[in-house]
Amino acid sequence: MMQTAILLALAAAGLFGASTPFAKLLLGSVDPWMMAGLLYLGAGLGLAAVHLSRTALRLPAVEAPLRRADMPWLALVIVAGGLLAPLLLMFGLSLTDAASASLLLNLEGLATMGIAWLVFRENVDRRLLLGAFAILAGAVLLSWEGRMSLQWGALLIAGACLCWGIDNNLTRKLSSADPVQIAMLKGLVAGAINLLIALASGAVLPSAVTLLAAGVIGFLGYGVSLALFVLALRHLGAARTGAYFSLAPFVGAVLAVVMLGEAISVQLVVAGCLMAVGLWLHLSERHEHPHAHEAMEHEHRHGHDEHHRHEHEPGVQPGEPHTHWHRHAPLAHRHPHYPDLHHRHGHRT
Repeated sequence: MMQTAILLALAAAGLFGASTPFAKLLLGSVDPWMMAGLLYLGAGLGLAAVHLSRTALRLPAVEAPLRRADMPWLALVIVAGGLLAPLLLMFGLSLTDAASASLLLNLEGLATMGIAWLVFRENVDRRLLLGAFAILAGAVLLSWEGRMSLQWGALLIAGACLCWGIDNNLTRKLSSADPVQIAMLKGLVAGAINLLIALASGAVLPSAVTLLAAGVIGFLGYGVSLALFVLALRHLGAARTGAYFSLAPFVGAVLAVVMLGEAISVQLVVAGCLMAVGLWLHLSERHEHPHAHEAMEHEHRHGHDEHHRHEHEPGVQPGEPHTHWHRHAPLAHRHPHYPDLHHRHGHRT
């Protein structure tokens, strides 16, 4: 399952990374606040169509729905990652070339890892920390203008990454629920609010072609990407998923050079190499040790692997994977693992 989760995280990264240079293409004719709203609204509407089609086709529900207790976490996720982060990114992108902006988005993985480590006490080893410092060095190099001056665009993008880092860690609280439902609600609410604020501040709707383009970019780069990210988060934890998601900036930087004809500077190449080293250190990590699981109860999609040896109450749908409330008995064993839903334990120092 870990290999599948890693592929999901990398696919999410590729889609999000590609969205940056495509959004840059549209920013010349669209207000940044309007663009932030359109991208998330496109994500929400596209995933709403997916959600409704599943209902219309009467496909079996294999994901746990969002519950009332999840709503406060979802509200915080929408504010941090749906309202503030895209707004800061669009304004930062309007002041920065797309290749540099794409590489600066590596700071999202760094922010995610730092918050997961310092606030939520996820295990972060020396290898992950070295990778994080390499990524940070590349980001500082990209944003440095000389002496003690930093680009405003870079600082705004760094702020967006911090907001998404908070968002990613809070989303961990929701990762057992339906990822399409999470991403859909986030897109619809955040997109509608940003769009209304943009219109109230005097921005005008772009042409139908631009609206469609922004909607498609938002659906793939923010909607589908977020749904895949939540699935990966469920199995890898916030720090590792953020580390794998660091592929996104390289996808965006390469596309920016190819699509927009942006110059390949020495600064860009050196920063890219530093960030590539950091990403390699993250991707090559292996975590294994004897560990004990305490008894716990929760609800999520699962199959009957070594962590799910339980009996079923009447009414549980047959077949696997399936979703129902279940209890885990205490268990001690050893195998490669990440801080997923079942491995959020402490470590000896």
